[in-house]
Amino acid sequence: MKVVGTSDGGMLAWKLVRETGGWQSADRLIDKILLVGGDEVEALSRNEFIELTEYERGRYLRGSGPIFALYETVSAIIDTLTRERRYPTPGETALIRGIHQKTFVMFEEELQRAGEAGADPLLADS
Repeated sequence: MKVVGTSDGGMLAWKLVRETGGWQSADRLIDKILLVGGDEVEALSRNEFIELTEYERGRYLRGSGPIFALYETVSAIIDTLTRERRYPTPGETALIRGIHQKTFVMFEEELQRAGEAGADPLLADS
């Protein structure tokens, strides 16, 4: 989920939809997140948010094209790590992060072209 500021000083919230990889309005949860919090509410850095979003998209979505080929590359690296029962090397970590940065922008641009209000490809550049 992401909470973003508006030009008039307000806030909008968007929840990732696993079935589509897109965003669903979640404004009704803003007060709960900001005022109640709790153990399940955690602030992420921009990079952590992108990593988690792309991990979820790569794990739950299937399709064809360049984005999905990159998701498959990450999946193959993770499968290798699991099979070899080891942590990623610094190079593998950098490769996965780089792919996730790229797929985030690509996916968000696709969502934006489709008219999805929660799409924000510029988030990766901030």
